[in-house]
Amino acid sequence: MQLKWTAVALAAITLVACGKKEEAAAPAAAPAPTAAAPAAAPAPAPAGDTLVVKIGHVAPTSGPIAHLGKDNEFGAKMAIEDLNAKGIKIGDKVAKFELVPEDDAGDPKQGTAVAQKLVDEKVNGVVGHLNSGTTIPASKLYSDAGIPQISPSATNPKYTRQGFKTTFRVVADDTQLGGTLGKYAVETLKGKNIAVIDDRTAYGQGVAEEFEKSAKAAGATIVGHEFTTDKSTDFNAILTKLKAAKPDVLFFGGMDAVGGPMLKQVKQLGLNVKFMGGDGLCTGELPKLAGDAIGEDMVVCAEAGGVDGDFKQPLEDFKAKFKTKNGVDVQIYAPYVYDAVNVLAEAMVKAGSSDPAKYLPEVGKVQYKGVTGPIAFDEKGDIKNGALTLYTYKGGARTQIAVVR
Repeated sequence: MQLKWTAVALAAITLVACGKKEEAAAPAAAPAPTAAAPAAAPAPAPAGDTLVVKIGHVAPTSGPIAHLGKDNEFGAKMAIEDLNAKGIKIGDKVAKFELVPEDDAGDPKQGTAVAQKLVDEKVNGVVGHLNSGTTIPASKLYSDAGIPQISPSATNPKYTRQGFKTTFRVVADDTQLGGTLGKYAVETLKGKNIAVIDDRTAYGQGVAEEFEKSAKAAGATIVGHEFTTDKSTDFNAILTKLKAAKPDVLFFGGMDAVGGPMLKQVKQLGLNVKFMGGDGLCTGELPKLAGDAIGEDMVVCAEAGGVDGDFKQPLEDFKAKFKTKNGVDVQIYAPYVYDAVNVLAEAMVKAGSSDPAKYLPEVGKVQYKGVTGPIAFDEKGDIKNGALTLYTYKGGARTQIAVVR
């Protein structure tokens, strides 16, 4: 080992010595010609002139309703890009908006965990969550931190009835949603014997209870109320039980990922009913989930929002832009997410600050003309004069029946 090391060392010394000898023998290099100075690049805006604004967004981007969560997230991304393209100023600084997206998987525990994460990250505002079951528990964390939160889709009334000053929503709640559907079931569909199923989530149970109250008040008889979960796939037992009661309308409080398979089993059992549901059922994905069981005019549902008159074209323009950018159609609530992000930005501009404590009062005063219509909030944080859109399905496509307020 010592002999090998000596050989290597000698070789290295020889190379160095040779290199020095050649270096000494070489003529001195001529000075390099002076290159022309490059043109000066435009000076970037001083860091002090830019204000970074972080907007948190939470939705279930994994799990059975990930298609709805991604739809919402696409709406948030479009809003952020459009705001940055405008170069708006908050105070005397150009705002650079950044989206901080989180996935709550539609699970309340994960929802509070990501809410705490956004609080720790000191986001300036939050748009979300999608589900009432995750929005409600998360709202306390945002309230404790003083961070404004706008939900684009949580419809359970409890969300804005907790006494928090930080909670807002840009869609109608279950009182209006379930109430309108209950009345429609009796007065328009002529339902007399009505069955109800809910998935026991904050959303599903809430909208089903409001539907049931309204249908009873309109003169219907509730012949059964059964329960499932938001992860169930087999409904034969409860459907068979309800079939014996001979309902003419079946209302489901839950999401499309459960409603689609349920519709298939309704058809298999030969249960001849009008199938109704709230906004969680009322999606562009439902025909794929239900297949030919969706039928023609068999399903009636409602979206907690809607436009008419002069607002129709801006919403259609948004949907076209959304499809071009994302390669898919709007599922349901992406336009409401888009507007919610812009409402936060509008309040910051009005306040001249992105500090939640300073711009929060302006959120409650906002008068914003969005792609989903005019947005203003009442004292609880609910949208004023919120609209509902009733839909059915024809030829495998969602078809509008009417916009009601």
